[in-house]
Amino acid sequence: MISLENVSYTYPFGLKPAVKNINLNVKAGEIVLCTGASGCGKSTLIRLINGLCPHYYMGSLSGSVFIGGEDSADKTVAEISSLVGTLFQDPEQQFFALNVEDEMAFALEWKGFAREEIREKIYKSAEQFGITDIMQSSVYKLSEGQKQKVGLGSVFAQSPKAIILDEPTANLDPEATSELALKLVELKNSGIAVFIADHRLYWLKGIADKIIVMDEGEIAFEGRFDALENGDLCERHGLRSPVVADGRNTMKDCRLTDGAPSVSASGVSFSWPSGKRIFDNVSFDIPAGITALVGKNGVGKTTLARLLTGLTKTDSGKFFINGREVGKDTLFAGAALVLQNADHQLYMKTAAQEVETCLHLSGKFQSKKAVSEEAAGLLKLFALEKLAGRHPQSLSGGEKQRLVIACAFAKKPKILILDEPTSGLDGANMKRIASALNTLAGQGVSVLLITHDLELMDMVCAQALRIPLKAGIDRNKLQGDKSGY
Repeated sequence: MISLENVSYTYPFGLKPAVKNINLNVKAGEIVLCTGASGCGKSTLIRLINGLCPHYYMGSLSGSVFIGGEDSADKTVAEISSLVGTLFQDPEQQFFALNVEDEMAFALEWKGFAREEIREKIYKSAEQFGITDIMQSSVYKLSEGQKQKVGLGSVFAQSPKAIILDEPTANLDPEATSELALKLVELKNSGIAVFIADHRLYWLKGIADKIIVMDEGEIAFEGRFDALENGDLCERHGLRSPVVADGRNTMKDCRLTDGAPSVSASGVSFSWPSGKRIFDNVSFDIPAGITALVGKNGVGKTTLARLLTGLTKTDSGKFFINGREVGKDTLFAGAALVLQNADHQLYMKTAAQEVETCLHLSGKFQSKKAVSEEAAGLLKLFALEKLAGRHPQSLSGGEKQRLVIACAFAKKPKILILDEPTSGLDGANMKRIASALNTLAGQGVSVLLITHDLELMDMVCAQALRIPLKAGIDRNKLQGDKSGY
């Protein structure tokens, strides 16, 4: 169904090929997993298959890309998209409509399907992905995990002959990830060709027919999934583990130690303007160290992060740092928040300026030299020193993530909240982030980690703050309740 023959491609103004000498086949009814370190060429492969390279990005292409036996060079992007459905790493970038139902119907309307057929297709897909209750919601008020599900539902509703998924589990909880894996098996059995680019590997064990490992634009390894169990292969290419334990229910609940630094909340309630109640009189403690905030997609994890940093105001409740109450208007001036979408936090002309600005705002550095030296150290800590002069929007998704984390460290916070900080990160960079977080936590900082990344959780989290499935409406405490599972 998908075939690349001796393909090399160079972006406009690129100094060297992004991919070179690629020979790849994805047969009908086959699932192929593509992995490798950040910047290895996975995204370019996706763009070659769906026609964005070179039809949209231009550049220089040699070799041939065939879709359904036909050379894609002779087709428009629109013609290719009728055969190949793509879910991008950031699904928001491919949204055209304002609400979920309209978004899922958009492509089908464009293709000329009848109204009743469109409704049947999109609601069948919505049911499969568990999003029927948000069909009338604004796409911009969804959690990142919900956006991912909407993007998946939109692609699947079109019944393409081939599907490309770019980091499809980056924002999905483990249960939704398992459901996606089962859905892919159904597609495979129905003869759909599936190409997946992902850093997370464990969820495709027993499902992927073949893996390819990219390294500096070339296919470094091609074989069976079982080959990933070779530790040398994963270590050599900076890959994640193919086997991951689920430790969510074995992590201890948050417990404060007398005299230890902490962040606490008492009697917190919050509702959205629509009237939807998210939290009702909840109380919790976040001790120093690294705490995992766990719960399914859409239960209020990101909302809680916004309340803790004052970005969103509570209806009622009190917050404390080390036992001292802090007012809502100055809530956690010592807090730093890393959002799921790094683009929302990058504003300067260079990566170095992003970090330097945050160091200035921390108020802890008096001279430009001290700021410059500290910024250089943080960029090196997150392996960004060679990118210091680059415009932030020219960086890869993983590089942007590491940059906003470096900016958060620059603020010298008392509490650091990270929302899915390792989505889209390879194994080596995940370990780099884990090491930096452990160092910060050792300095008495309260780190709240909002994540579905079981591998990261296992590496750094010894305790958990659990949000129940119904967001704690019937409970006075968040911690200690495992009913969300």
